[in-house]
Amino acid sequence: MNKGKKKTYSSCESCNNYAYDEEYECYTCEVNLDEDEMYRLYNEPHYACPYYRSDDDYAIVRKQN
Repeated sequence: MNKGKKKTYSSCESCNNYAYDEEYECYTCEVNLDEDEMYRLYNEPHYACPYYRSDDDYAIVRKQN
């Protein structure tokens, strides 16, 4: 395990909050990020989105086993 290292996963494509918006006909983040969070997400390579939720349905089951 990586002790002391924070998991920095911020790939929007694998996030549960990244959904298709039929009105705009594209994928968008459903979380309303403020200006500072948006800046960090796009400009800091090691920034981990605090709202990231994996869309892997089996992650909880694997954690329990």
